[in-house]
Amino acid sequence: MLTVSVKWQKEVFPKVEIDTSLPPYVFKCQLYDLTGVPPERQKIMVKGGLLKDDDDWSTIGVKQGQRFMMMGTADEIVKAPEKGPVFMEDLPEEEQVVAIGHSSGLFNLGNTCYMNSTIQCLHSVPELKSTLLKYPSDRRNDLDQTSHMLTAATRELFNELDKSVKPVAPMQFWMLLRKKYPQFGQLHNGVFMQQDAEECWTQLLYTLSQSLTSPSPSENPDAVKALFGIELMSRLHCQESGEESSETESTYSLKCHISQEVNHLHEGLKHGLKSELEKVSPSLGRSAIYLKESRISALPRYMTIQFVRFFWKRETNQKAKILRKVDYPLELDVYDFCSDDLRKKLDAPRQILRDEEGKKIGLKTNEKNSGSQINDVKMTDAEGSSSGIGESKGTSEKDKELHLTGVYELVAVLTHKGRSADSGHYVAWVKQESGKWIEYDDDNPIPQREEDISRLSGGGDWHMAYICMYKARTVTM
Repeated sequence: MLTVSVKWQKEVFPKVEIDTSLPPYVFKCQLYDLTGVPPERQKIMVKGGLLKDDDDWSTIGVKQGQRFMMMGTADEIVKAPEKGPVFMEDLPEEEQVVAIGHSSGLFNLGNTCYMNSTIQCLHSVPELKSTLLKYPSDRRNDLDQTSHMLTAATRELFNELDKSVKPVAPMQFWMLLRKKYPQFGQLHNGVFMQQDAEECWTQLLYTLSQSLTSPSPSENPDAVKALFGIELMSRLHCQESGEESSETESTYSLKCHISQEVNHLHEGLKHGLKSELEKVSPSLGRSAIYLKESRISALPRYMTIQFVRFFWKRETNQKAKILRKVDYPLELDVYDFCSDDLRKKLDAPRQILRDEEGKKIGLKTNEKNSGSQINDVKMTDAEGSSSGIGESKGTSEKDKELHLTGVYELVAVLTHKGRSADSGHYVAWVKQESGKWIEYDDDNPIPQREEDISRLSGGGDWHMAYICMYKARTVTM
């Protein structure tokens, strides 16, 4: 990688790296971190004029050790008066982040909105952040180097988002993502191509699941599975031969299949848990059609829903998009999709949850179902690291356990605007701890109202939900 020096005002920055496979805009983002001069204010002199965001480095002919001259004014920093009130601009960056109430945005490094929106959604999961903080610098012997480096880069990027009020350029993360998964480095006419955000989401979680494992008996051996893993129990039936069998599988998301009959998320999930497949029948000695019906047998802390909006269109040789409007709730109840055994485990926590909700509006509790235990119950958001129904909190209330209810609250939406998965624009909409929603459009965080989130259901060319992430509502018993 080439290194150059940059002179700005009276300062000289030596050994600034240039990755010539990336557009000059990325180089400007680096200079923004060094000087505080936003990319749009930078005037960098090169042969033939000023350096443009989308120039081709090969035509500029940059050389090792070359010196660039940059002009431009940095963002003005308001200094605090000697006495009087302290303004937010005068606080350290860490305190500014707390005052603003949300983390910073991410620079688009060239069609990387799919990656930025994925990062912002996953960054909103505090349990994932705390697990990453414990990730060691030394690689395990059974883990490949690129997975280790990508996990470490995720940890560092999450930390940077938490500490910075300025937009962050995720260059190291993007470089390692492309190294681990080369498909994200595809070029078209010398420009990095738009990619599928769901594929980025799935591949990143898979890498983290390989890295964030613990041999310690006191910790969950698979933290990512505990947070996002959904266990499905499936029944397979062959109508032709009468054969029946069952199988279990794990997945990180439920699919909402979209058809002319689907108007709501519940209907799409119901379709997604039923399917037909062709496989060899032992009794018939040939291939036959099997009906597959699945039920949830274990719930995660965070329920991820993917709207299956894209399909391969042979005529255009690309992923086309289903624009149909599919409504989704701010609170999702998956009880109807659970197995009989799981429903029995959920019944008592759900009764407690109903009684607590009733108390809020002045209703009497159902003492027959909930018993005297209600007085010791407290509702809470999902915490901890087990995907079971109940587990010890490990605090002074060690005799109590955290129980899932099957009820989930919407905390993040990843949307897509456009007609194809490989084009258009991705944006993340994330609920903050304060209850407010922020739209993360790359480097531009925008406050939004909760009622606006429900309108991302599709039906036109506006942003529509592609991935929804729900957080479990739990009770302690």
